[in-house]
Amino acid sequence: MADKEPPAVEEAVLVHTDTTDSATELKTVPETNTTEGSQPTASHALADKSTTNTDVQNLLSVDRDGHEVLDLGWDNDGESDESRRLVQGLRNHQLWTLIRRFNKQAFEVRAIDEPPLANLDMNIADEDEFSPDKLRAQLERAYISVILKIMSTWNHMARLQSWKEGRRTSVFLAIYATSWLLDALIPVFVLSLMALILIPELRDVAFPPAPVALIDSKTGGHQTPPAGVLGTTDTATGAPEAVRGEGAEQEAHSFVNSIGSLAFSTTVGDPTRDETVDKTEDSRAGQLAQAVSDAKSNATKGDAEIAHGKTKVPVSAAVWEKARPVMHGLADVVDTWERFGNLLSPTPPFPTYSPRFRLASILLPIGFASYLMTAYIFIKAMGFVFGFVFFGQPLLSRAKAWLDRSYPAWQRFLELRNSVLKGIPTNAQLAITLLRIGEKNKAPLPPPPSSDILALKQKPRSTDTTNEKDTASLSPNANVDQNGKTSKSSGVLGFLKSTVKGGVKTALAVDRTKAAAGAHHAKERKGVVNYNSDYPKNGPVCFDSRYDGRKGFAYLTETSTTPALSWSVKADDVRPEWSILLSDIEQLKKVGGLAWPNKVVVGWSLQKQVVDGLLIRTSDGKRYHLTAVFKRDELFNRLLAMGDQMWELW
Repeated sequence: MADKEPPAVEEAVLVHTDTTDSATELKTVPETNTTEGSQPTASHALADKSTTNTDVQNLLSVDRDGHEVLDLGWDNDGESDESRRLVQGLRNHQLWTLIRRFNKQAFEVRAIDEPPLANLDMNIADEDEFSPDKLRAQLERAYISVILKIMSTWNHMARLQSWKEGRRTSVFLAIYATSWLLDALIPVFVLSLMALILIPELRDVAFPPAPVALIDSKTGGHQTPPAGVLGTTDTATGAPEAVRGEGAEQEAHSFVNSIGSLAFSTTVGDPTRDETVDKTEDSRAGQLAQAVSDAKSNATKGDAEIAHGKTKVPVSAAVWEKARPVMHGLADVVDTWERFGNLLSPTPPFPTYSPRFRLASILLPIGFASYLMTAYIFIKAMGFVFGFVFFGQPLLSRAKAWLDRSYPAWQRFLELRNSVLKGIPTNAQLAITLLRIGEKNKAPLPPPPSSDILALKQKPRSTDTTNEKDTASLSPNANVDQNGKTSKSSGVLGFLKSTVKGGVKTALAVDRTKAAAGAHHAKERKGVVNYNSDYPKNGPVCFDSRYDGRKGFAYLTETSTTPALSWSVKADDVRPEWSILLSDIEQLKKVGGLAWPNKVVVGWSLQKQVVDGLLIRTSDGKRYHLTAVFKRDELFNRLLAMGDQMWELW
């Protein structure tokens, strides 16, 4: 829109320095592991300390000409310039991957009053309720962070066992045989582990990296990647990707879809029928699965309510009751795995050496004890421990009761995140820290490049030599088969799609009429379908959005003493409809523009984007529901990072 100019934004100015990185790089702070001053957590302290870094000050000392924040490329149409590194110690594609995955993980956050024991906020709340979307997000995280790493480790073991890398396997065999002859297997193993922890260069020497998809996990030799081409090195299929890091995310999405399809098929499957139907259908609707299962039971055995009435309700209640702790347990495993990964391969501004020395110092006495302890003493000690745990239940119960009375939080101090891994961030905590550093330096980090835009730019244009039949077969709306004849199923599907499209347009028109008449829910759905192929220019200050059905702009201001979020019909309006202090925000929640079944129908029939919304709750209990927010995730991230609140994931 021509009349919409962000009130206080300028393009980043390049400053010539002696470094090889661009002047748009945000230098991070020296190693520190404690909060300073009045900062509530280590993440806030690191962001605050970055403003005193001379490199950052040299960058930000350019004449802003009254502008409020630097624009580091918020509207580059999906371009990713690796030569203009934004954060020291991270390539841009690594930064984009962190932020993109953070956007998928953070659905809702709430402010907390007490600092966490680990001195880092953005932990998952203990009271977080179960939802299928959250479970899906955790399963995708588990695939990316844990399963792919385990597959890579398994491939390393297979390579060693195969003797296809004879020199490396011979070295491992010599070390193993020598330590076995000297009765020092465990001490040598512990010392080797310490060396791998303290010396990162040794890891690539001992375990040379190789693409996961290129190694046969059974033979240890090379294989053709499952995707047929080696387009990525960190995925199990090797499928190509438009944006670095997105291939693993697409694999994780397919992995969860396959689990859902298998579960659904197990619920409604019939071993007596021919399994020749499409097995890729997926549904996350548990009620649909239950209904289909009951219908199948009715068809085979009679009334399902009579047959299963006494078991269905209690079993279903037990499953849903255990779903939340299972989801939390999975999240804890992934969080711990990510913390170990960030300990072994730290990212600035977090500490580099002290956490690794702390972990190695814990292993050192274990190595010495295993060297001095004989096999006889070890077996006797294990026998004593087993007997004490098995028969000493009364004594252990009294000891636990005394600890609960004297030190109510003693179990929390035993958690790895509050002891060995204290101060080590998860990927979400690392992402929010980097976002806070950008905000503190008045240079908010731009959003990740759009894979859809890059895919369109990389798609080759058709030429005159293109075979018309091939072009028709590639068209998503093609209704011809391989022989050039019209397919009946495609014709029926096209007719159904056109019918649904007409119904959707009618429903949206009725919604607009209801919204004009003052219907609350209709106002919230007004404008959520984006009919424009071009995205409006948004951020880092001004964001297209709707409030109460009216089209306008949400914008962030930092010129005053306290930053604020305001909304007005016009971007340059000095008197907004409403304004709230960022320090008063207590809850941020991402909400969908439409319910997910409606979103699927609209996306399939109209092939248009459904723009989602953001719900904001303040300390006085007021709620502000912004709908049709373009770059909703980016506004969410700025609201998170600009304030001094401590957040908890819900």
